[in-house]
Amino acid sequence: MKANFKFLALLTLLITTGTKSIAQEISWYAPEYSNSLQNPFVGNQKATDGGGEIFNQMCVLCHGVKGQGNGEAGRTLQPHPANFTALNVKNQTDGAIFWKITNGNAPMATYFEILTDDQRWKLVNYIRELEKK
Repeated sequence: MKANFKFLALLTLLITTGTKSIAQEISWYAPEYSNSLQNPFVGNQKATDGGGEIFNQMCVLCHGVKGQGNGEAGRTLQPHPANFTALNVKNQTDGAIFWKITNGNAPMATYFEILTDDQRWKLVNYIRELEKK
């Protein structure tokens, strides 16, 4: 009986861990053309600061204070919110990140009608800042 319980406990642990890992590896790709979109605010610290304000108002709840995808609301979402400090985000172009913010992908909302183009580019700048920390 104890052996069966240990086996079931181990099996449950493996399934749970395996499922979580698979869910985090699912990729969301922006279309190829998004890679050619140019960030008009590259190197603009004032824009980056503005992106931080927007991030704190609109993104922290899901993505967390440090952008690691561990915000209060994000913990229950499937798939989990992006970890902006992860290599798979760092390797994306500014245009791809801008496209994702613009278009969304459930459970992430689309911000096309909520934020202006400039605000979304400023968020891209701030996300790049989070990657450095």
